[in-house]
Amino acid sequence: VGKGTQGIRLGRELGWAYVSTGDLLRAARRDGSVLGLEARKYMDAGKLVPDGVMVDLVREHLAGLGSGRGVVFDGFPRTVQQAEALDRALAPEREVSAAALLDAPEAVLFKRISGRRSSPGGRVYNVYFDPPRRDGVCDETGEPLIHRTDDQPDTVHTRLAVYREATAPLIGYYEAKGLLVRVDAEGDIDQVYAGLRAAVADRKPAADRAATGS
Repeated sequence: VGKGTQGIRLGRELGWAYVSTGDLLRAARRDGSVLGLEARKYMDAGKLVPDGVMVDLVREHLAGLGSGRGVVFDGFPRTVQQAEALDRALAPEREVSAAALLDAPEAVLFKRISGRRSSPGGRVYNVYFDPPRRDGVCDETGEPLIHRTDDQPDTVHTRLAVYREATAPLIGYYEAKGLLVRVDAEGDIDQVYAGLRAAVADRKPAADRAATGS
């Protein structure tokens, strides 16, 4: 199941802020900010947004949270350079306590991403795993479902290739620091969450630390 679903649930249980860099980027793009316009061309092509743009967005958001509250990051960092920048941005008030790798075969990941459809109200479906009763229509509102540009099949293939090249090295980065926890992500929502919660159970940090997920 998706890291967003699990990150939101973990944040709620621990009382931490949930920070999705995908949401931050889409909001910046929607608002027409300088950072958002810069990010848009990369997002639409399925490419990684440059480290400088991502770090600036995250740093700005963290400043708004204030100190004394834990954070669950979703979708950040995506490169070793971003991980190093995150360490600097968190210090000295916060530090990363765990990096959760939700592990699933690439074929499963492809279906989870390319199969996503969302309603204007925010309800998310998956045509492979959780389809609406009527194809292309929200069960709750009857509105047409949206297939995001960055979830199109060709773009997803690009995103997975970028992951292998740029994001996979984070596994070694956090493993070397003793922070990596691996979670089997092929089960249903509750099974994956149980694995995630068990993996981070002995790593629950003080309120001023952070966890990240890939």
